[in-house]
Amino acid sequence: METVGAEKTDADARAGGSSGAGEPSAGDRGAGPVIAGAGPVARPAERATVRLRDGEPEEPPRYAPEWLRLREGADAAARARELLDPLRIRLADPPGRSGGLVVHDLGCGTGSMGRWLAPRLDGAQHWILHDRDPYLLHFAAAASPRSAADGSPVTVETRRGDVARLTPDALTGASLVTASALLDVLTREEIEALADACAGAGCPALLTLSVAGRVELAPQDPLDAEIAEAFNAHQRRAGLLGPDAVTVACEAFAERGATVRVHASPWRLGAEEAALTEQWLRGWVGAAVEQRPELGDRAAAYLSTRLAACAAGALRVTVHHTDLLALPRPRGAAA
Repeated sequence: METVGAEKTDADARAGGSSGAGEPSAGDRGAGPVIAGAGPVARPAERATVRLRDGEPEEPPRYAPEWLRLREGADAAARARELLDPLRIRLADPPGRSGGLVVHDLGCGTGSMGRWLAPRLDGAQHWILHDRDPYLLHFAAAASPRSAADGSPVTVETRRGDVARLTPDALTGASLVTASALLDVLTREEIEALADACAGAGCPALLTLSVAGRVELAPQDPLDAEIAEAFNAHQRRAGLLGPDAVTVACEAFAERGATVRVHASPWRLGAEEAALTEQWLRGWVGAAVEQRPELGDRAAAYLSTRLAACAAGALRVTVHHTDLLALPRPRGAAA
């Protein structure tokens, strides 16, 4: 465990959502491995982001460093501000708790969730950042905001560990649990464990930017739906929930007595986000081809056409995500 004063530095943003390395993108076979939703990995030696489970073979990096930087602005614009007011009401007078807020950020990466949320909440805050990667934890702590919305201090603490094994004891004293682009890379059992932990601690959970399985591109192409279907199947491999994660999470939290709210949080990518759109396209198509290799030749031509439109500023993409706020009964409250 490391406690760090919040000092602003330039750091990569936490990536999330699509996970798992694949083959080179269709139409870009020489670019190296592809991250689903994040494009090619430029440097194979880069450190991996959070690995959620112990006992698995070592994996290649989940996200390219360029992707971490590219998506933070789009994530910040997409997150559902409509969920903040009910969250603020709950946090304003937490039962049986005095002092500042204690926020656990699961799979924090380089801390983009804290940079977005801490300045939008009043009162002193202590953020506990959880991740498997000590390199990312260092930068998340260093780049954390120093003050809350009302000028109160924000401090951070890092904990290296497996967020899929979270227990209620780990959340003792917690005011809030947050995560960004995490639910869709969990299994049903892991989401139920997360809901158990939050219910046991009686703390809310704000879980943002889970993939919804829907993508809209303009202009349209006849292959759009087929690529999207193959990508969604890739997201569900090996028992991961992918686009089904929010539905499962809503059920899990509701079964444990929580009030659950959801709100759309789409990326809306146009000419000004061309660099992000390009990387997203490469990863989206690359994952689809990994899932369905027979798409290879058609997908290569499709990707080439889409990348040309992107470079010309003529492509618009909406990538749908969903944010979830769960407000469990406070500990000790009647059922």
